[in-house]
Amino acid sequence: MPSTIPDLAIPATQSTPAIATDWEAGRLSLEGNSYPENSFEFFGRIFAWIQGYLAQSDGPLRLELKLIYMNTSSVKAMMDVFDLLEEAHAGSRAVEVNWYYDPRNERVMEMAEEFREDYGFPFNILPIAND
Repeated sequence: MPSTIPDLAIPATQSTPAIATDWEAGRLSLEGNSYPENSFEFFGRIFAWIQGYLAQSDGPLRLELKLIYMNTSSVKAMMDVFDLLEEAHAGSRAVEVNWYYDPRNERVMEMAEEFREDYGFPFNILPIAND
């Protein structure tokens, strides 16, 4: 079924991650730092896209993260995103998170591991190869 929700292609700023969605592939990616002035306003577009995708498509949904730093309100917003995925997963929907991190930044890996402990869907924490 074609999307009535447009794909997002929002470039990164100093305080917000790049957001890219691909309805056909069932993919949402976030990359960069996340400490926006208003996390709920910023993440509102992400929530709307995920909710629209889950309502209008029956395909799997994959979230790809390359987040470096998140402030407290971004962590809370990301938990809300993961809660949407957990609810979909509980309803037998195929959802997956791939969280990529720089092995030189253990803090990011530890944050991803803390998130992973709280959810039952496939949640992969993957090192990025350094050049």
